[in-house]
Amino acid sequence: MDWTDRRKRFRAVLAGGRCVHPGSVYDPLSARIAEDLGFEVGMFAGSVASLAVLGAPDLIVLTLSEFADQAYRINRAGNLPLLVDADHGYGNALNVKRTVEELETAGVAALTIEDTVLPRPYGEDKPALVSIDEGVGKMNAALAGRQDPGLVVVGRTSALAVTSVEDTIARARAYAAAGVDAMFLVGARTRAQIEAVSAAITIPLILGGVGPELTDLDWLAAHDVRISLQGHQPIMAAVQAVHDTLKALRAGTPPAKLANIASSDLMKRVTRDADYARWTKEFLGVG
Repeated sequence: MDWTDRRKRFRAVLAGGRCVHPGSVYDPLSARIAEDLGFEVGMFAGSVASLAVLGAPDLIVLTLSEFADQAYRINRAGNLPLLVDADHGYGNALNVKRTVEELETAGVAALTIEDTVLPRPYGEDKPALVSIDEGVGKMNAALAGRQDPGLVVVGRTSALAVTSVEDTIARARAYAAAGVDAMFLVGARTRAQIEAVSAAITIPLILGGVGPELTDLDWLAAHDVRISLQGHQPIMAAVQAVHDTLKALRAGTPPAKLANIASSDLMKRVTRDADYARWTKEFLGVG
């Protein structure tokens, strides 16, 4: 498949003057819904992938192939530019290169590589970061693994939450110098933090896990933030809906009386029923 257009649209978001919220997606149907509702980009997080594929918490037990396969299913279902959380690249810098190759083939528009020590080592009760030199090695490997120049490679750090603003700036500058297209900051809480990092680098910012000071999209846009995550409520809402529906059925509620069930029209839209009906008529002579 040709992934060029969606990668161009993602780069246009980074190059633009607005800050947008991505749609958190986890499978083909959720991605289609986000696209139909007008989200400029989608976000497929590692934690969400672990839930959707394994039913497991975010402990880095998902494999690269499992993650890439689900990303491909999401991408082939529509045209939403997809940002994915590739965690630590599933290993060292050599694994990072392989990770980029696989995710580029899966059709993602952008991916993040972070500098957190993952999975958490034995006996460590707090997150830790790799050295800046190792982080730069991972960014260099990610860029070397990229074959399509349209693919966006994003450096990611949790230094704001783990170490300091000064360390965050040092890492951001080093990763920017390596050539990443944007910086993803986890754990930002104050405007002062964003002002400091934004002033120190020239590449755009992406935020995840922000504090209450950082909800004004216009302010964020003015400080080079182009994408700001809101969390991953859709998959949690889906879990609750399935739980409630099954609980009601188990308790004897007639199917016709269940609440919050997707209408026939909505199901037809998200399954692209009209397209399949047209193809059935055209290719099978039926209908």
